[in-house]
Amino acid sequence: MSGIVPASIVSPRAVSADLLVVGVPEQAPVPAAEWPQEVAEALSSLAGRPGFRGAEHQAVETSLGAAGPLAAVGLQGMGSAAELDAAQVEGWIWSVVDAARSSGVSRLALALPEHALCCGPEAAERVIRQASVAPYRFDRLRKANGNKGEIREISLIPPPGQEKHYRAALEAAHETAAGVELARDLTNSPPNEATPAWIEEQAREIARARGFSLTVLGQEQLEQRGMGGLLAVGRGSHFPPRLIRLEWGDEGPIVALVGKGITFDSGGLSLKNAASMETMKFDKGGACSALAAAAVAARMGLSLRLRVYLALAENMPDGAACRPGDIIRCYNGKTVEVLNTDCEGRLILADALALAVEEGAERLLELSTLTGHCAVALGQSAGGLFTPDDSLASELLDAAQASGERLWRLPLWREHVDQMKGQYADLRNNANQWGGASTAAAFLSQFVSPLRRWAHIDMAGPVHREDESRTSPGATGFGVPLASLWLRRQAQG
Repeated sequence: MSGIVPASIVSPRAVSADLLVVGVPEQAPVPAAEWPQEVAEALSSLAGRPGFRGAEHQAVETSLGAAGPLAAVGLQGMGSAAELDAAQVEGWIWSVVDAARSSGVSRLALALPEHALCCGPEAAERVIRQASVAPYRFDRLRKANGNKGEIREISLIPPPGQEKHYRAALEAAHETAAGVELARDLTNSPPNEATPAWIEEQAREIARARGFSLTVLGQEQLEQRGMGGLLAVGRGSHFPPRLIRLEWGDEGPIVALVGKGITFDSGGLSLKNAASMETMKFDKGGACSALAAAAVAARMGLSLRLRVYLALAENMPDGAACRPGDIIRCYNGKTVEVLNTDCEGRLILADALALAVEEGAERLLELSTLTGHCAVALGQSAGGLFTPDDSLASELLDAAQASGERLWRLPLWREHVDQMKGQYADLRNNANQWGGASTAAAFLSQFVSPLRRWAHIDMAGPVHREDESRTSPGATGFGVPLASLWLRRQAQG
């Protein structure tokens, strides 16, 4: 498996690589730097080539020979400087890394432009993380990885005057990159391997390595505690459900991370069509990102009392499966009429959320691939943010922007709660076709009272990508960067 390559920081005169690629926004000059004379002359010559203007994906390259520290240099356009955003910077890094790998380059250097998106402490951390993650591919189950080589070294040359910010950001960026890698590995793993028991094994290894205490509520404990949501969803599977609880830290605010971990979602008796099942190994992405973000927080020694709740089940249709029309009782005592067994994520989260609040969470962030509605609304580029707390919304939106991830706040109104009221039970697990992402969030809101500082992130869209515009196909590790940064800021007060 090709994992991350922690990027290093070098000065223009110290760079040594098979290929140096300089990023150039459209109509902008080549970044000023104290390049060795041979490099400066080569870059000047490339910039003067007819037709080169720095348009997106436009690239020119020349060899310097094998004797010096640089074998080749190139310029690659980044598109309009005025329209450049963090996603495009990430896409530029990915495209350079992927092209270099395809060409057999193993040592790559990237020189960054003097642009606001590459300058300052937050940008430095984001760029280092994105560069470190760019070589990642999930290929441990392939006999061969095709014709692509391996990137073994990535060096970054910061914009002029920014080296101190980049060096200061290295530790946090590398730790977050490792968290993204972990979330991707877990989420990409196939459902015949990544059962609830397998996720438990991974969590145990992380707990031992990072100093977490770990508790697992299996079938018997779930029954004793009356966690009817997890039990109902897991009933149709050969692999029993479980709730994994991790705890770390003994000072600072009590912060809870909750993650949805449906290891495979067939839809249950409300069966999905075949095409919709093809990507359902990604339905555990919320739990994987929550676990990975917690691992980053522990590794960085944050002053938090961190509690993590991973609700794990496989949603399958056998003779014991939950039926439409069933009424179940969740951990906080509320009853739920099941109208659609494919609205299962909210049922397992109900138990986990109620437990987190009961155990004294002061702030709570929940991550889940909850609804296709949110993916329809926002596409694969952003997660939906739901919270009744404006201050918490601002914190998370700021963390997302700083980390290069995208959140969009969606409404959580009283009428959404009203739509989830049951006819034969306290609640129902599905409303009409309108506003499905908001009604799902409203359902969750019934299991966090009296806590107000809670937020739900619906990451059904950005949990994975099939195109290669910004990252390798498959799981993205979405949520790890923003959640990790948000946790750091909580620890800082």
